[in-house]
Amino acid sequence: MTLNIETLNQQFSFQNGAHSLSFKFGKGDIPVIEIKNEQASATISLQGAHVLSWIPHGEEQVIWVSDDAKFAPGKSVRGGIPICWPWFGPHETNSSFQAHGFARTVMWQVVSATPLSTGETRVVFKLETDQLDADSQAMWPSATTAEYYLTIGKTLTLELVTTNNSDQAFTVGQALHTYFKVDNVANTRVIGLEGKEYLDKTDGFKCKTQTGPVTISEEVDRVYVQTPDDVIINDGKRNIVIRKKGSHSTVVWNPWQVVAEKMGDLGKDGYLKMLCVESANAAEDTVTVNAGESCTLLVNYEINSATVS
Repeated sequence: MTLNIETLNQQFSFQNGAHSLSFKFGKGDIPVIEIKNEQASATISLQGAHVLSWIPHGEEQVIWVSDDAKFAPGKSVRGGIPICWPWFGPHETNSSFQAHGFARTVMWQVVSATPLSTGETRVVFKLETDQLDADSQAMWPSATTAEYYLTIGKTLTLELVTTNNSDQAFTVGQALHTYFKVDNVANTRVIGLEGKEYLDKTDGFKCKTQTGPVTISEEVDRVYVQTPDDVIINDGKRNIVIRKKGSHSTVVWNPWQVVAEKMGDLGKDGYLKMLCVESANAAEDTVTVNAGESCTLLVNYEINSATVS
């Protein structure tokens, strides 16, 4: 997809006092949207409709991106909010297909960019699978539309809508693979998953039960199943409250030191500053979408400084 920054700015950019939206070339010459309003600022890459930054006014950066992240056409970025779609993890039947699907590495179409009366900013993206290249269509032959609604303000709301345009049902796996910036992951807790079952990828996907809040002192790679409820990330300095609808799985991931050093793009001690808590439909919680129907995954992030016991 060829993107003309000047044309995008003519069609969608605006400036209204402290409220502005514009397009520019970001790292790797990949187009990005820069948003500023009275409640927050944000940066979103058109490749993958990938949120790279969200800073509510009066707060520190919420979204973590590696200092060594690589920005290149068709390559995933280490950090931000990648969209894992239309499958999560390895492809179920073909190991040669890229993990987590192709949504995070292709260009999305900007549908609208709107300043809201609330002071927030709404941006809408769309991805039509029948307009993708032959390789992507071979991986996902079902005609499908993905729409992504982002509302940027004091809270950040992400809504991913999948519509089945084909004449047969399909099963979709998905996740908003958010990398959260934390003060020190070793002092961070995830609250709200107590007593829930999870699949432990580091131990052959054995099914285990969570005891107490989730803490990080080694590699953690877990899919918590049947977990539609809110969770809170508490790093001792602030709470990141995660509320969701249409998500039945919660993925918690941190590679810890040994794995991080092998990855090459996590940055020096980057693992200590990030924690992925992903709102997902994965493993046994994938979603069947009938012909002509849609499914929605909606997530809302909010910051507060209240103490959590």
